[in-house]
Amino acid sequence: MRKQFLTIAIAASALLAANAQAFTATNTFGVSATVNSNCLVSANALAFGAYSPTGGAITGSTTVGVRCTSGTTFTVALNGGTTTGATITQRLMANGANTLQYNLYTTNAYATVWGDGATGSTQAGTGAGMAVGSVQNLVVYGQLPDSVANQAAVPGNYSDTITITVTY
Repeated sequence: MRKQFLTIAIAASALLAANAQAFTATNTFGVSATVNSNCLVSANALAFGAYSPTGGAITGSTTVGVRCTSGTTFTVALNGGTTTGATITQRLMANGANTLQYNLYTTNAYATVWGDGATGSTQAGTGAGMAVGSVQNLVVYGQLPDSVANQAAVPGNYSDTITITVTY
C-alpha cells in the first residue's frame, strides 16, 4: 500500500509540474545623459628676449591651446594685460614704474591686434573633442616696437600677464 501511495504521489507531482505555467511581466525604462559643452585652455609664455633700443623691432610668438567638446564653437580673446595704463591697442610690460610697449596680433603680418572681444579681433574655432590629441593650437604673434617710448626705457627686466578668455 505504501508503494502504491508513493507511486500515486510521484505521478501527481509529475502531472502538476507538467501543467504548471510560468508567468512573466515586462516593462521598460529610459536611459539618458546630457553632454555639456566644455573647453580647456593652455598657453606657453611669450619671451621677446633682449631688446636693444634703436636696434629695430623684435618679434616673438607663443601658442594658445584650446580643447573643446566636439562641435562646440568658441572664441579666444586676450585682455590688455595687468600693467597699469595698458590697453588692447597698446599693451605694456612693467619694471616697477617703468614700462615697455608691445602688442599681440592674430597673424605674423602684425596688422590685426588680438583683442578682448570689444576692441581688436578674436580668434574662433570649433571643438574637435576633449581627447588630448584634439587640441587646436592658435598662434599669438607678438611685436615689441622700436618706438620712441621704448628707446627711452631704462635697463631691466620687464613683464606682463595676459588673461586668455575662451567663450563657448
